[in-house]
Amino acid sequence: MPPPSPFWIVAGLAVALVAVGAGGVGGVTPAVAQSAALTKEQAAALTAYTKALRAFRAILAQRRAQIDAKEELPERPGQAPYLARLQLMSTYKDLTDAVPSRIGRPNRLGIPPAYFDAANEPLMEEYGALFKVMQAPPASAQASPTPFKDVVDLARAIARARGLDAATADAAGRISLGLFYAETNGNQNIGNARSNQYKGSLQTGVAEDRNGQRAWAALRPRIAALDPAVGARDKKETARVGDGDQRFNHWTAVRNGLMNAHADLFPQIPAILKMLPDQINQMKLFELIQIIPSPTRAALASGSFETYRISDPRIMGYLRNNSIFTFGKADRAKTSATFREILDAMWLFNDKFERARAKFEEIKAQEKSQAR
Repeated sequence: MPPPSPFWIVAGLAVALVAVGAGGVGGVTPAVAQSAALTKEQAAALTAYTKALRAFRAILAQRRAQIDAKEELPERPGQAPYLARLQLMSTYKDLTDAVPSRIGRPNRLGIPPAYFDAANEPLMEEYGALFKVMQAPPASAQASPTPFKDVVDLARAIARARGLDAATADAAGRISLGLFYAETNGNQNIGNARSNQYKGSLQTGVAEDRNGQRAWAALRPRIAALDPAVGARDKKETARVGDGDQRFNHWTAVRNGLMNAHADLFPQIPAILKMLPDQINQMKLFELIQIIPSPTRAALASGSFETYRISDPRIMGYLRNNSIFTFGKADRAKTSATFREILDAMWLFNDKFERARAKFEEIKAQEKSQAR
């Protein structure tokens, strides 16, 4: 199961470089200067956070220097920055738990202030800029001029071929767009700076991609009959990629990713919409199919999805590797969780899913306008 792509791919590189290079972000604060007045527990939390901030700044500077010098990067070059980011946020949550007055102003990234000091925004901007370089698509990647609509069209076509009505097929399109944002922040054909296995617009491995190809081939005749435009586009894109890696053609990557992991659940969407009326929670459920597929399917089959509890340390580890139950001592101490708790703990995905929902409404409005 693939680790997620970076949570922030943003502009502002020049500002970030100045801040990182000068060491002017996250430096000594009034709280640090007053550390002598802190309790032993508070002082330890402050020390841990200061160390994590220093380490995060250092790894960002190191990767920037390597990239600028065109040096060969280490294998999985994004893993160390990613883990340093997790440690930064986790130690800051420990600090704000111990010293609530350290909770500051809201930040542009939408992270709850208890988990992130807004003064460090430039560091996160640099983090996103580095990942954009480290996992850029290969030169041979085949981009689409309509990547977001492709996701919606494919999901709708698959849903209709599975026997769903138009309204439910729309829900499948919206949910699948959420997956695209969750996996790549809406960037097509990207590599993965934290994995040598998972690639492309829906971050699939070779075996998963091939399984999706087989499943699509079985369903394709029905899809082409129901939606000739999708059938024609698929024929064109399949010919375009030829014998190449279908994960680096946006259309085939999304098609195969959906068919591998999610299409079998599309017939359950009507029940899922009733069970989880909130659209963001619906997207979270399907993202959990990407992260922890077997437990999520078991929870759905249990008849009591939200109260279904997992306690397997391996599964809890997968969640933590995807920024769920990762930040602060209370989260890290959890040895089990219900799916309701898991959904609530996926707050870092909220912004991505909100953007996916807005993009879906934009696509719907364009379609309505074109139909007039």
